[in-house]
Amino acid sequence: MKLRINSIGLLPRIIIAILAGIICALFFPIWSVRIFVTINGIFGNFLDFIIPLIILGLVAPGIAEMGKNAGRLLGITALIAYGSTLFSGFMTYFSCQWAFTNLLQIQSSGPMELTSIQSGILPYFTVEMPPVIGVMSALLLAFVLGLGVSISSGNTIKQGFSEFREVIMKLISAVIIPFLPIYIFGIFLKMGAEGQVADILTLFIKVIAVIFVLHILLLLLQYTAAGIIARKNPFRLLKNMLPAYMTALGTQSSAATIPVTLNQTRKNGVSEELAGFVIPLCATIHLAGSIMKITACAMAIMYMNDMPVSLNLFIGFIFMLGITMVAAPGVPGGAIMAALGLLSSMLGFDETLQALMIALYIAMDSFGTACNVTGDGALAVIIDRIDHKKRA
Repeated sequence: MKLRINSIGLLPRIIIAILAGIICALFFPIWSVRIFVTINGIFGNFLDFIIPLIILGLVAPGIAEMGKNAGRLLGITALIAYGSTLFSGFMTYFSCQWAFTNLLQIQSSGPMELTSIQSGILPYFTVEMPPVIGVMSALLLAFVLGLGVSISSGNTIKQGFSEFREVIMKLISAVIIPFLPIYIFGIFLKMGAEGQVADILTLFIKVIAVIFVLHILLLLLQYTAAGIIARKNPFRLLKNMLPAYMTALGTQSSAATIPVTLNQTRKNGVSEELAGFVIPLCATIHLAGSIMKITACAMAIMYMNDMPVSLNLFIGFIFMLGITMVAAPGVPGGAIMAALGLLSSMLGFDETLQALMIALYIAMDSFGTACNVTGDGALAVIIDRIDHKKRA
């Protein structure tokens, strides 16, 4: 049977692209490397153009649609989900500051100093694609429009937002995500030709190990809190959610795992009505695993490039990232695409660093999704207990 490329998952394609880039760098002539550097330069400019539109097209309708279920339970769920996401971000920051200081020791020759698309091996030509609006302007506009539409009585603008979001999600799933392996191949081909691959692979292995440990620790903390609040055995609660965890590992999608998450949440004693409200909502707004991966990967790359990694810088980044994660569509790699604007505007990531972020993020996409989904079950137990007390 003939193997179709589309039948191969995104993660295997990214791994193949990384390995192919490293191997091809050993024998590709410089003129051929410049071809892929040119392609990457054009695609990087396209990302700069489309990122503000992604933010506007995903954040605005995400905020607007929350108004449909306005009420006490929505407010409680949103507050707890956002708090859990922020906790994950700051826990990751402080943990990684300690871990990366020891693991990512800068060699005596100095920082890694990754060369950007515009330096080192240069492209044959570039195509300028200036964005129609700045990243922060797009984010602020999305907040204003989303909040305004959420309290309005009309449906015309809401429908327009929904259709615009469909266009953006189709662009991400049908154009950007499929092209990412070629983009990653070009990045690693260029770095291999410039002799930077060894440092990058060492970075990948260490960061993946740290994030794996952190996401297990986060789940234990979430279910310990749920067990204390609901007066239930936290380990039994977590054990009941393992089928949802394993399903998310395979699907890499919180949305696709909702039926399993719902079923396992009911087994933890959460009422069917509340679970049916909380689980689908948290699949959209609770991305503690995703913010963990983005924060850790960003810190690792910044450490290796001798960039400042201060708490003052990351406080604003984590708060804004927690809100932006609401925009992450239910496709593999969607969260990192929604976060690229903040990485660029707040942390100063150029095209090369953004490409490394994408590769690192997708390499752990399954674990991040599994962390998101399993954490939804803990939040449902907590919210069910709070709702039960309110009704009593």
